[in-house]
Amino acid sequence: MAFLSEILGHTITDYDGRYIGKLEDLIAREPADAIHPIVDGVVIKGKNKLIIVPYSVVMALFAPSIPLKCRADEIPQYEPTENDIFLSRDVLDKQIIDTDGARVVRVNDLELVRVNGSLYVGNVDIGLMGILRRIGIAGVVMALGLPETRSYISWDDVELLRHDPFMRLRVPVESIAELHPADVAEIISDMNKLESGQLLDALNMEQLADTLEEVETEFQADLVEHMSDEKVADLLEEMEPDEAADLLAELPEKRSRNLLALMEREESDEVRKLLSYDENSAGGIMTTEYACVPPNVTASDAIRILRETATDAETLFYVYVTDETDHLKGVFSLSNLIFADPSAHVEEFMEDRVKSVALDDDQDEVAQVITKYDLIAIPVVDENNVMHGIVTADDALDKIIPTAWKKRLPRFYR
Repeated sequence: MAFLSEILGHTITDYDGRYIGKLEDLIAREPADAIHPIVDGVVIKGKNKLIIVPYSVVMALFAPSIPLKCRADEIPQYEPTENDIFLSRDVLDKQIIDTDGARVVRVNDLELVRVNGSLYVGNVDIGLMGILRRIGIAGVVMALGLPETRSYISWDDVELLRHDPFMRLRVPVESIAELHPADVAEIISDMNKLESGQLLDALNMEQLADTLEEVETEFQADLVEHMSDEKVADLLEEMEPDEAADLLAELPEKRSRNLLALMEREESDEVRKLLSYDENSAGGIMTTEYACVPPNVTASDAIRILRETATDAETLFYVYVTDETDHLKGVFSLSNLIFADPSAHVEEFMEDRVKSVALDDDQDEVAQVITKYDLIAIPVVDENNVMHGIVTADDALDKIIPTAWKKRLPRFYR
């Protein structure tokens, strides 16, 4: 089994043994009749320039000193094409999508396989041994008898985040769409602005909203900086109201006003309401999307109401009971509803002693209440016990648990 890292930097000589340079890279192409890329060119770092030669002139690649089949003055040139893959430059240390495992991983090394005189890229090494091989201590680990943990992905289960000189993303959109939004957010966080913008353009509005909700608000603002106001307004309408309010608060005031004006009235009113509260208060971190039913309906009617109205609820673990003027009367869980007699009225099985927080309660206080009573969400009420929204546990705990627990920080974006 041979690996790219084992030959990079090896000396290359001509047929007479004269020094040409050192192996800088291998160039591969993806043939139409095969899954795995075939090595077609060799990049040599000479004294003053890079020399690219066809792989066919290499006599023995896996040798301490790599000889060519011709003399220095007879070396043919290889002309790269836009579809060529420079294995070291374009693949090593890059993020890839493992389409079989639907995850994002990083390439530590590449396995090279010889078949009928041709050299192919076999597997992608994403494990610890790939790193150890790169820094030159894999042999020491094996000599000491330490466990050799291998982790490979076959090339046919990989989508490479590769770009041509015009930086067009070459990953099929359907492969991205299959990933969890957190994985898409991780990909974006490792891209520059041009690349990330192209990826975001390829997502539909729902996927884009879900992805942005996985990154920090400051990073969201960077990502939408060059989007049209019309597109950002549509995006804000798709996002959870509390997330939309956080993003608007991060944008310049003038643009925020313009975006609110472009949004649908119902959505913009909800967001304006959230923006009116202190950002560290229960009102500032709550969402206005929750499930509720009146107290005088039966269990079967409650199920029908939830089917019709609760599709946008942040969480359906709890259903809140409110009267016609939104006064909070009680709460029940979905399990309470499922096991209730279909003819029983909601007020018969609801819990009427509801833990709640006030609009101006500090986020730390909200987090303490949620933690103390082991809640998934808690209702937010005013002094008249009118319900205005809910705070979910993850939003309340953002200050206590590092936000990386919930969102992905951009690392190389700036």
